[in-house]
Amino acid sequence: MISSDKASVFEHPIRIYWEDTDAGGIVFYANYLRFFERARTEWLRTLGFGQQVLRDESGGMFVVSETAVKYHAPARLDDTLAVTAEMQNSGKASLTIAQRAYLRTPDQADRLLAEGTIRLGWVDSLTLKPGRIPAPVLEALK
Repeated sequence: MISSDKASVFEHPIRIYWEDTDAGGIVFYANYLRFFERARTEWLRTLGFGQQVLRDESGGMFVVSETAVKYHAPARLDDTLAVTAEMQNSGKASLTIAQRAYLRTPDQADRLLAEGTIRLGWVDSLTLKPGRIPAPVLEALK
């Protein structure tokens, strides 16, 4: 579903807790969207753009406008995941991020659990009307 150049991929570790699992003891499918959100937030932070500061200073914020996720295998309690974020394409007011969740294994043979894309739009934080992504943010993400 997603091709990637490993050098441009941001990676964030996630540990699976009880609260992440369903009655069957596996990660509830919607939680992968939460994991993807955490990775995107940490990616922005490493680029110098904390979301609250970005909102306060620019008056704008990212909102999710579209998601697509394909599930390959389940994660379970106490698993360690590597969740990635990578720019897939961008415009002046929106961008699409490719994301993956891998199960980290002791033998370094990571297993793909879920992959997808998230489309983000930039909006005015008060009116929620679409706007242009600030140039410094767009440049840092490319």
